Amino acid sequence: MENITLKNVLPEVFASRNDIQSEIWHKEVLLEKGKVYLVEANSGTGKSSLCSYIAGYRRDYQGIIDFDGKNICNLRIADWARLRRESLSILFQELRLFPELTAYENVSIKNGLTHFKSKKEILAWFEALGIADKVDAKVGLMSFGQQQRVAMIRALVQPFDFLLADEPISHLDERNSAVMAELMLEEARRQGAGIIVTSIGKHMDLNYDKVFKL
Repeated sequence: MENITLKNVLPEVFASRNDIQSEIWHKEVLLEKGKVYLVEANSGTGKSSLCSYIAGYRRDYQGIIDFDGKNICNLRIADWARLRRESLSILFQELRLFPELTAYENVSIKNGLTHFKSKKEILAWFEALGIADKVDAKVGLMSFGQQQRVAMIRALVQPFDFLLADEPISHLDERNSAVMAELMLEEARRQGAGIIVTSIGKHMDLNYDKVFKL
């Protein structure tokens, strides 16, 4: 996938409002592979909804979202399965980890499907993010900031053309935020992929190609 295009997209819940001031909603927006974007938003303006629309988890919007000129509303279940396995990775704001499984098990479930990274590479990420001692700990017993780091590792163990990161560092200190940003950018560059980061305040310190105000 080379491009994601939003054409007059607007959450249906906002349809009756005439006070929408946004650089995303009701605009034509082109997101290109290989570039880094930041979507800054206030709470309640549809930041997580935007990620869910692009990832195909929700369709309660007006307008059109295209992947390389193809309306995503026309994609079949098999198409979405392929896209989420090969082209589109997402770090959800609510993380969606399995609390009863260990940190490594959460990552290895996806890596078992993609066979994209070696165990050595994955453990090196755990080490870099300061959670090497949590590899065998159950996620439900970890802090939210630790879980965010696990979720980021999981997001990176697959091929992708675009990585969506919805408030990825909301519970991280500056050091871990910087390390996460470096690992994410390094992997995206290795794959020639684009990155779309959302934030309601605290955001990764990256050299963004464009910043949108949601």
